[in-house]
Amino acid sequence: MKKTLFILLSTALFIQAVYSQTYELSSPDGNIQVRVETENGIFYSVEHQGKKILEHAPLRMSLQACGTLGDDPNVRNTSVREVDETIQPVVPEKKSIIRDHYKELVISFDKPYDVIFRAYNEGVAYRFQTYFEEQVTVLSETVDFPFTGDHELFFAGVEGFITHQESTYDQIRLSQVTQDTLGIFPTVIRRVDGPLVALTEADLYDYPGMYFQGSGGHSLKGTFPGYVTKEKQVGDRTVVATERADFLAKTDGRRTYPWRVVAIAEKDADLITNQLVYQLSTPCQVEDPRWIQPGLVAWDWWNANNIHGVDFKAGINTETYKHYIDFAAEYGLDYIILDEGWSNTEDLFDINPDIGLEEITEYAASKDVGVILWMVWKVLDEQLERAMDRFRQLGVKGIKVDFMQRDDQWMVNYYERIARAAAKHQLMVDFHGSYKPSGLRRAYPNVMTREGVAGLEQAKWSEHPTPEYNVTLPFIRMMAGPMDYTPGAMHNAQKDNFCARFTRPMSLGTRCHQMALYVVFESPLQMLADSPNNYREEKESASFIADMPVVWDDTRVLKASIGNYIALARKKEDTWYLAAMTDWNARDIQLSLDFLGEGEYTIEIFSDGTNAERHAEDYQRKTKQVNASAKLNIHLASGGGWVAKIKQR
Repeated sequence: MKKTLFILLSTALFIQAVYSQTYELSSPDGNIQVRVETENGIFYSVEHQGKKILEHAPLRMSLQACGTLGDDPNVRNTSVREVDETIQPVVPEKKSIIRDHYKELVISFDKPYDVIFRAYNEGVAYRFQTYFEEQVTVLSETVDFPFTGDHELFFAGVEGFITHQESTYDQIRLSQVTQDTLGIFPTVIRRVDGPLVALTEADLYDYPGMYFQGSGGHSLKGTFPGYVTKEKQVGDRTVVATERADFLAKTDGRRTYPWRVVAIAEKDADLITNQLVYQLSTPCQVEDPRWIQPGLVAWDWWNANNIHGVDFKAGINTETYKHYIDFAAEYGLDYIILDEGWSNTEDLFDINPDIGLEEITEYAASKDVGVILWMVWKVLDEQLERAMDRFRQLGVKGIKVDFMQRDDQWMVNYYERIARAAAKHQLMVDFHGSYKPSGLRRAYPNVMTREGVAGLEQAKWSEHPTPEYNVTLPFIRMMAGPMDYTPGAMHNAQKDNFCARFTRPMSLGTRCHQMALYVVFESPLQMLADSPNNYREEKESASFIADMPVVWDDTRVLKASIGNYIALARKKEDTWYLAAMTDWNARDIQLSLDFLGEGEYTIEIFSDGTNAERHAEDYQRKTKQVNASAKLNIHLASGGGWVAKIKQR
């Protein structure tokens, strides 16, 4: 029997509950209910519109010398509050204003810890908070997601805890995930009767990242890389753990732990607009972030510096990068990257003799183009302050840090340390060889983007990424944060005439599919992966891409089916950008423009050409007049896309 005494503390809806073993919390719209039980342990259940999502999920954290939080819990007091405020992101990936509306339940126990639950209209999250005076050793944390049926799961598996987290998705049943499998977050579970559920974590600091295993039943169980006690360097860039302790972390006794996030979406489209990871994370820690400037980047590595028709030998040299700078200035791009080869991978001050770094940065500054430098994480760690000072002196605008491949406690702390040091020196950061985003970008908005995605680079050596994968990513991986997928291929192919080529690569799917990625995929540092020659030869497509924003004031999902197709509209200032993409199935879809305001508009459209089914580079460009009552009938070829820009007349 539930016995609850409510005491109104303030107009902010603070409520204290005592003498209770069951506590309830609902989302602001009332559609989601959370029930927390504290008899014989701490357990929670989640319902959505009366349908059970998670049933009797245990919460437990074992601390050396401090016992197990969650065993024999004795509730000291509880409080509930409702928060309804707005967040204005420094770098707005989806919207320039986010409504942060939730109800929060804090359960405080006789032992010095709390469990905090939040219920949003978009999902539920919980975390531990502890108040121990001394440092603690976390032996284990029980994170369990016991679903009420054998639902479909979008499963991305990895072999172990040394991983770039670049797996593709298999659609399997929960019962097919065993204790011997290892999956990465975010993951999405699709119920036959709805809704969809996405699982991940947020506000990850000084703690290992979370993976999951199965039970052979309907539960997914969180698991973590142990604390690394011995490691070995392999080659010039990879450091693998050769021995791990039987604990997860040594950490401050007074702290909050990462949020465990259960996002709930009534329809597929809601996954794309979900921003719980951002909302749940630590607010901006950069005192004055106005220097952070998102933008488009000319990238050298994917196209292997394949420049022709010039009077110098193309390669990793000063002349080639000046050529990239000229291209960036010509097309209004904000940055160029010097990827691998500009320096020794084990010494950032051992510069390639063919590279005049000062000459390149000075030339770039004269053209109003910024320079970003690639580097291996380990050498940056070893030369951090000296390197940061030198980059700032040169006027470098950002760093691309690569090959971490781990998210144990030490490596998670490394990300924060680099983000903080880079912010101090006014440098933006692109993490490659990385784990999933988990909220660091809110605290340090100079962390612009990260990999943790099987991006276009894979096409250099495999028949991937496929259009099907591309219309799956926005619903799963992108929910966690921006993706440095590196789009922009001007050589495009259908699957029957695709060829993986390392130095002259192409993409799977149509030209318009590649162009649509710039609207669909979020990355505040968005790459143009192909060579200046290929863009100049395809000036019409390249000019449209080069005019594309990389951050957005508003996002509207128009049509969406995970793994099948997507169509959305994004707004920047007074201009709307629309895009649609499909998997290998050709489709006809209709889009309504009822989101437009009053008046007449001009729309510029790039659509799959009549022969795009056989020649993927075939497209059509046209302009016409539209208004809010217009409906657009779109044909998407196999692996196809469609992209448009709408401005008021």
